[in-house]
Amino acid sequence: MRFLLRRISFYLIAAWASITLNFFLPRAMPGDPASVIFASFRGQLRPEQLQSLKEAYGFVEGPLWKQYLTYLGQIASLNFGISISSFPAKVTTVISTGLAWTLLLGAVTLVIGFLLGNFLGVLAAWKRGGWVDTVLPPLTIFVGSFPYFWLAMLLLFLLGFKMGVFPMGHAYADNLAPQLSLRFVWSVIYHMILPALTIIVVSIGGWLLGMRNTMISVLGEDYVTMAEAKGLPQRRVMLNYAARNALLPSVTSFGMALGFVVSGQIVTEIVFSYPGVGYQLYRAVQNLDYPLMQALFLMITLAVLVANLLVDILYVRLDPRVRVR
Repeated sequence: MRFLLRRISFYLIAAWASITLNFFLPRAMPGDPASVIFASFRGQLRPEQLQSLKEAYGFVEGPLWKQYLTYLGQIASLNFGISISSFPAKVTTVISTGLAWTLLLGAVTLVIGFLLGNFLGVLAAWKRGGWVDTVLPPLTIFVGSFPYFWLAMLLLFLLGFKMGVFPMGHAYADNLAPQLSLRFVWSVIYHMILPALTIIVVSIGGWLLGMRNTMISVLGEDYVTMAEAKGLPQRRVMLNYAARNALLPSVTSFGMALGFVVSGQIVTEIVFSYPGVGYQLYRAVQNLDYPLMQALFLMITLAVLVANLLVDILYVRLDPRVRVR
């Protein structure tokens, strides 16, 4: 329990630090979004309208501490202001349209990469010296060293542009509207294959190598030797005794891996024009949409922190030794 309380305290401090940095960094930059918008109209707006723009985007006059308290209140009420690039839509409305696509792509790639990588790692350790152990670890590590954007552009060029096997981008066909139908679901899956493949191929090597190394050390433990001496089936020894205990470090690193997958997913969404949070962040940077950028950075940071907290809670449930700390 003390372990969990320490972790929760750490994540609360990290969340507060992220929120505070998210407040001060935009204000440390010269000017503000309202001034940028005002200047873009080239004299078409009156000077008194600048103050209205500042109030609309949350850059009000007054002491910095009062602005900070106002900012915290806005976060608590999920009021991130108005999007510049999608004016007059609210930032929360803009994010909600892309969040579902990001969660879908992220969940699919993270779960498949985790399960497939760990399964191959178990096979490589159990059949140590075989072709799985000889070929797959170096191959997946080599491919995993490629930057996300490079592999994404390569797959897009070869399988999308040259061969025409997969679509060049977006989340579903242009002639379809979001609806609950088999045709729409298949279109979503079909358009997701290339972005998901990019993320899975890059991330699978880390899971495989980590599980293989942990599994090899676990196979030397006495309880595994005892299980084999009892004449238990090899499949049961491999899965129930060795793999189950070797999985704990992978579960611990699951939250950390989420951060890398999210960063790679942002780049992948940009390359494939996939309408998720990453593509929204790219468009926000292009259009100098400070309120949207600020909200997206904060959301991504807090999502990684929450995921790590959930992993810690799961780790406490899986490993009884942690509960007594």
